[in-house]
Amino acid sequence: MLAESNRVEAFSDGVLAIAITLLVLDLHTGEHAGQVGRDLLNQWPTYLAYVASFLYIGVVWVNHHSLFTRIARVDGGLLWCNLGLLLTASVLPFPTAELAFAMGPEGTRGDKVSALLLYAVVSAVMALSWLIIFSYLQRHPQLLYPGVTAGFFRSERLRAVAGIFAAFVPVLVGLVAPLTALGFVVVMPIFYAATAEGLRSRRPARPDPQWPAGEGGQELARGSAE
Repeated sequence: MLAESNRVEAFSDGVLAIAITLLVLDLHTGEHAGQVGRDLLNQWPTYLAYVASFLYIGVVWVNHHSLFTRIARVDGGLLWCNLGLLLTASVLPFPTAELAFAMGPEGTRGDKVSALLLYAVVSAVMALSWLIIFSYLQRHPQLLYPGVTAGFFRSERLRAVAGIFAAFVPVLVGLVAPLTALGFVVVMPIFYAATAEGLRSRRPARPDPQWPAGEGGQELARGSAE
């Protein structure tokens, strides 16, 4: 069964909005009277982890919105692919909290490396979910708006593959300098942000309100009726 993509995009926006809001729960007020300033300064790893994850989810939202300007209709397979992406995004507050704790004064070197590895695994799986979506759309061009070629998604698959490997760069750095690796975690979303700009610039215009009226519209109408 084929259906319009508007409901999928609206649902995804809601999930991402909740996930990005949950990140703020890791920020805490000072705990010791007369030492509020020091308590706030000691939380600097938490601030960096928050910024990194906020950027990650923000870029996911931007890329997701740009992607769905190319998708005219969805089927069951694409729905499951999209849920996989939302799963990885919604779980991101968990490794963020672990990273913030491990990088704090109480975390050992082993804690820091473990937290970096956990964050990298989640980030890599997130990139993998994008790879699955792009591969699915490449094989199902009937889901796309007229003028969007399946070949477009071949280049996007390369970007997703690069994201899988790039996620582990902070872990390698963390084996030598864990605190420096935290800086790499913050920088990593810039890769996705930069490519998201390219994704928007290549975006085709949505069809006018009269679409679907041709062959694609008839197919969508038949799918909706089913």
